Amino acid sequence: MTYYGPKEIAASLRTVRNNTITIAEEIPGEHYGFQPAPGTRTVAETLVHIAVMSRVPEQIHFIERRNTLVGFDFFGIVGKLAAEQQVPRSKAEILDLLRAEGERYALLIEGIDDAFLAERVEYPEGMFPPAKTRFEMLISAKEHEMHHRGQLMLIQRMLGITPHLTRRMQEFIAARQAAKA
Repeated sequence: MTYYGPKEIAASLRTVRNNTITIAEEIPGEHYGFQPAPGTRTVAETLVHIAVMSRVPEQIHFIERRNTLVGFDFFGIVGKLAAEQQVPRSKAEILDLLRAEGERYALLIEGIDDAFLAERVEYPEGMFPPAKTRFEMLISAKEHEMHHRGQLMLIQRMLGITPHLTRRMQEFIAARQAAKA
């Protein structure tokens, strides 16, 4: 097929994870306990959440290789992952977890083929849409991470840190303006 395949998905997952790791590196360890509002995750919890959530699609598509989510114990697996977010970890341990889990998931994705990506997985009755392709479901891990990365970038700004992606864009614009001058 000629669409965005396993190699491209894996490459984009690595790009997103590397940007998340840069943010995690730039936030000082003393701010990992920062919680922007009551009832929200701390920086550390958010980073661990990002690191381990790819285990959900891994369970569905690689371990159980499900064609339907009917009967899938979503709350059981998410409960285990939520408990993992509560495990005390140092900044270095969280960075190691982000690296290891991100690469593990990217390698899983690289090992599949287009036919696997095209398979449809049914959702339980009443859910919309009634089914999705594995491609749609696997790429959602990247979308999920980008959602939380946006939250972390806002926290960076709250802490007085300009996120690296913003700095990069500012440098690009300054260089373009200097070249015109």
